[in-house]
Amino acid sequence: MSLLPSCARAAGIAALAFGALLLAACTHPITMVTDPAPPRSLQHLVQKKVAYVMTDAQRDTQVVTPGGSGDRVSYFPYRDLEKPVRDALRSVYRDVVVLRTANDVKANQAAGIALVFTPKITTDSSSTSLLAWPPTSFTAEVQCVVTDAAGAEVTRVRAVGNGTAEFGEYKGDFGLAARRAAARMAGQLASEIRRNEKLR
Repeated sequence: MSLLPSCARAAGIAALAFGALLLAACTHPITMVTDPAPPRSLQHLVQKKVAYVMTDAQRDTQVVTPGGSGDRVSYFPYRDLEKPVRDALRSVYRDVVVLRTANDVKANQAAGIALVFTPKITTDSSSTSLLAWPPTSFTAEVQCVVTDAAGAEVTRVRAVGNGTAEFGEYKGDFGLAARRAAARMAGQLASEIRRNEKLR
């Protein structure tokens, strides 16, 4: 009995396993966390206490989007963008707190919360590079449903940040395009909130 079919089958299994290993090795972790925050002027803050909703499940949600040279990048959009969202709110309002749910009406009213922002975050990335994996273009978008303390919808706000970075700029900061997108998203979110009369 010939051993060739068995050998061919074994070789095929080995090739599949090796291919899966290569695919796994081509997903690179990055971070979107950014330090710059929209400016906060104490004299011009809206004198309200507001909240945003962020659950642990959202913080633990990992996303994979395209990078360069056929590779991909992975990150945690809610965890990474929580600070930019909070910073945007803090640049407008006197006090900002975080909630696990927007539906606890009694707790919200007892805490003196005037508005509750529930963000939905989406992201995407791409690259023009055929040789390097870090994304050269990144988009971060947040859409917030805003309710009052009783849970009634007041309005909705949306902000989009686009970030780009060229290969020579990285210097080890492989999430540079993503962090630029996050900073611009925060700035636009703050601007959209300020210009919305329903949120004053």
